[in-house]
Amino acid sequence: MTDLQASPAITGSPATRPSSGGISHHPILTVAEVALELRCSKAHVYNVIAGKVDGVCALPAISMGRRKLVRRTALEHWMEMNEATPDGGNITSSSAVDTVGRKKETVHA
Repeated sequence: MTDLQASPAITGSPATRPSSGGISHHPILTVAEVALELRCSKAHVYNVIAGKVDGVCALPAISMGRRKLVRRTALEHWMEMNEATPDGGNITSSSAVDTVGRKKETVHA
């Protein structure tokens, strides 16, 4: 009889595991990795992918059943498209939003 030794569990290849300093640099990201990159919750990323977040366009994603994956290039392009520009851009300042999250109307007298 041979004595079999248990091998350590492998949780992914080095290319897919995030480094200790941040998220993976793999070309395909999970929702959790996108959430880390954007510093938001996974639920918020799912809402952005579904187009449910006002003021930003939907984040393109690859659907594999219930699982969503995002190409790194698509995320970078999406972030560039949603960045604020010097002339006001897509982001509304906090002073232009009321306590419920709606834009305040400008009244011209």
